[in-house]
Amino acid sequence: MNRNPLVQSLRCAACSGLISAAGEFLYTCPHCGPAGTLETLYDYEGLAEAWLRVQASGERGLRRYASWLPIQSADSLPPLLVGDTPLTRVPRLSQALGLPNLWIKEDQRNPTGSFKDRASAAVIAAARDRSIGLITAASTGNAASSLAGLGASVGLRTVIFVPASAPEAKVIQLLVYGAEVLLVNGTYDDAFELSLEATRQFGWFNRNTGYNPFTLEGKKTVSLEIFEQLPHLDAVFVSVGDGCIIGGIGKGFQDLYRAGLIDRLPRLYGVQADGSSVLSKAHRRGYLEADPGACTYADSICVGEPRVAHQALQVVKESGGQFLTVSDDEIRSSQLQLARLTGIFAEPAGATSVAGLNKALQAGFIGPEDRIVSVVTGHGLKDLRGAISAVQTKAVQIGRQPSQLADQLRLAGIV
Repeated sequence: MNRNPLVQSLRCAACSGLISAAGEFLYTCPHCGPAGTLETLYDYEGLAEAWLRVQASGERGLRRYASWLPIQSADSLPPLLVGDTPLTRVPRLSQALGLPNLWIKEDQRNPTGSFKDRASAAVIAAARDRSIGLITAASTGNAASSLAGLGASVGLRTVIFVPASAPEAKVIQLLVYGAEVLLVNGTYDDAFELSLEATRQFGWFNRNTGYNPFTLEGKKTVSLEIFEQLPHLDAVFVSVGDGCIIGGIGKGFQDLYRAGLIDRLPRLYGVQADGSSVLSKAHRRGYLEADPGACTYADSICVGEPRVAHQALQVVKESGGQFLTVSDDEIRSSQLQLARLTGIFAEPAGATSVAGLNKALQAGFIGPEDRIVSVVTGHGLKDLRGAISAVQTKAVQIGRQPSQLADQLRLAGIV
């Protein structure tokens, strides 16, 4: 049973069919199966009225937008501050690119270090509304750590399926939070299927991106924040793997548009790695084809079978945006560019949006008159292997004698 009276129905992304939101909880469309990811539709006049209460509430983070989510109340959300991340002006990067109206949305500042906390908070709220005590998920690391960390804050048990190739720092984070971790000898897509099988066999509540519709709703909250922080916006850049983040961002701006709070959608630019670019190819070709050999060092966006393909492709098209692809070397370069010109340390997938920003500038998609937001989705400490591969210099080892310091610094080329 739906908990928010403003929710009217669910719509399937594959067949566009409408489903009542008043019945039992549904993961995907009963007619289309896993491909039929569900979008929540609201009473948009009611949302517009609720927005006045949002602005007057004084709440922070996702609690501020509880009336715009399909949950019972703000009290259903975890107690940690999720969202309310800075929208930061970056003058040195702006000057280097010739883009004076550039901001970075720092979602690496969420409690567990990634954008995925937004989705996990919404899923946990749904579980608490239904008195569910265990949640499972498949993840390359960030979705899992966000679920584990936020789950720990409310005493939820979490069982996580993770590819054995996931960065060690992300696996350690899971274990620190007390999650039960299953390392899968396979890809993210293999882990995803195993988590679905566990859901079928044991009745576990499943958080998976592109499967649980609450993930899309949680992720849309970044658009609501950006709107409050920067009401007039032309373009948003974000990295793309399975499509849920850009789908959620698009959903947020669409809800604002449907509620009459904005008069146009900002252009959305989804950025993929060359080696994992299923959605970019689909946008260009007009049809979707999975890639079981998807490979990129930006592990968080390494997905061969995107689970939110329909929404991702739709929101980019409707916004007048584009999908862009960048090489792993371009991602490495942008990771250093971002860190050295802004002081923001992003994991490879988090820096991919900046690599796309560079590519779009070269292609003439954006210009100095545009007001642009680039979303950083994960902290650099999430993947130290990725950072090490990006850095070409090494620390200089010196002796401990003060009398030798000047000579050693000259030898190192520092003075």
